[in-house]
Amino acid sequence: MFDKIQQAYDILSRPDADGELVRDALETYGLDTEVTTISTDEGSTDFVKTVVPGADRDAPTLGVIGRLGGVAARPAELGPVSDADGAIVALAVALHLGEMRARGDVLAGDVRIATHVCPDAPTSPHDPVPFMGSPVDTSTMNEHEVDEEMDAVVSVDATKGNRVHCERGFAITPTVKEGWVLKVSDSLLDIQERSTGRPPSTLTLTMQDITPYGNDVHHINSILQPATATDAPVVGVATTSVSPVPGCGTGANYLTDLLDATGFVVETAKDFTRGRASFYDETEYDRLTSLYGSMGRLQTLGEGV
Repeated sequence: MFDKIQQAYDILSRPDADGELVRDALETYGLDTEVTTISTDEGSTDFVKTVVPGADRDAPTLGVIGRLGGVAARPAELGPVSDADGAIVALAVALHLGEMRARGDVLAGDVRIATHVCPDAPTSPHDPVPFMGSPVDTSTMNEHEVDEEMDAVVSVDATKGNRVHCERGFAITPTVKEGWVLKVSDSLLDIQERSTGRPPSTLTLTMQDITPYGNDVHHINSILQPATATDAPVVGVATTSVSPVPGCGTGANYLTDLLDATGFVVETAKDFTRGRASFYDETEYDRLTSLYGSMGRLQTLGEGV
């Protein structure tokens, strides 16, 4: 699997990185891959979507989203930035699952993987360290990355620019569904322990972290923005650091940590698509909504925005 991390890093670290380079790599394993270029006044990016077909069309489908502003911030910074983690992991997952399938290890259900590739994204101010900007806004990202066929979503995002989670590696978030922040999935904690050989690590979320960008409140980052665009349960996989690292910082893609995150997502795909893992307790969720009603308004910009 480490070779797939290296391959993904090599592709995305190029100054000419784009969706076509990613598609060429994925089509080596026979994966149908769609590339869509979106241009704005801030620049352009290539959205990449691919599907690793499963054996059973009725089995659950997992969505994997590599969330980021851009893989690099040229010309201000040379080489891949910390923010590239989401794209690196998403591409490595696609390459690994594609190779597995080509060799005969076919997952039960489909895995739909999406990210975008921008080698010259802008940066933007944020406290405590600068964020990576993007030539497109989060609603555009959601439109091109969140798929209604995804029965559950894993959103991978570099989450190093904060003082909330101060350890190296990766952490998973509580499950977010339709505005509800639910308990951390026991199934996913089991997978994290199994795939890393370490105690699980979780990321603290606040209510405002799961609301859409554009409402003028602080967000830890964009890791849960996909949850604003789907009714499916979403779990964030956050690559983390001990000290705050800006999203536009170079030399901060810790490949061994990305390997662990990739392994976790691959194992989640195996277990979820064959019904061994769940993202939330449906009975408990129904109980919460019967007691307190819908929290769907938190998926919107709110009143007066």
